[in-house]
Amino acid sequence: MFAAAGTAYVYFTYGMHWCLNVSTGVEGVPSAILIRALDPVEGVETMQERRGGRPEIASGPARLCESLGVEGGIDGHDLFRPPLFLEPGFVVPDERIGVSGRIGIRKAADWPLRFYLRGHPAVARPRD
Repeated sequence: MFAAAGTAYVYFTYGMHWCLNVSTGVEGVPSAILIRALDPVEGVETMQERRGGRPEIASGPARLCESLGVEGGIDGHDLFRPPLFLEPGFVVPDERIGVSGRIGIRKAADWPLRFYLRGHPAVARPRD
């Protein structure tokens, strides 16, 4: 979380799940986003195998990490290079972006810091 933008911050939570964050600021200043879901464009079969054949392969942070094979060893990885990397996406119209309070925390849970694609099936707990 204190690393330069584009660095993976991976941690283990509840003694059972990995979570993937991406640092978003300058080195030394804590800022990151939790990756809660994704829409796979390749490797779906591998992701399903890692999830034991279950249909939900990347809706929720723990499922996402399991399907991608993300564990603590990727913590600190530069996400501008393989094997796990970010690519430019596409422009999303403002009306498709949902905003809500955060999930799974107690303090400041109502702060509007959760952003998601409205109506997308990979979004866990949509608030539309």
